[in-house]
Amino acid sequence: MNQEALLELASANVQKAADSRIEQIRKQLPVGESATYCIECDAEIPERRRASLPGVQLCVSCQEVTERGTHR
Repeated sequence: MNQEALLELASANVQKAADSRIEQIRKQLPVGESATYCIECDAEIPERRRASLPGVQLCVSCQEVTERGTHR
């Protein structure tokens, strides 16, 4: 295989991996009706957050804690 073919193959592999990761992340996104109040701390979830992320269940602070993998 020449260098150009190898680069094309590598590029296709990188794109495939990126597409796969994006699909995994999309599957983790919440769906459905958003909570009005955070299910962890009971803080109100702003309308703007609820509208931009359908199905959201956590306030920003609790979401950050969850993403860091730490618990309150």
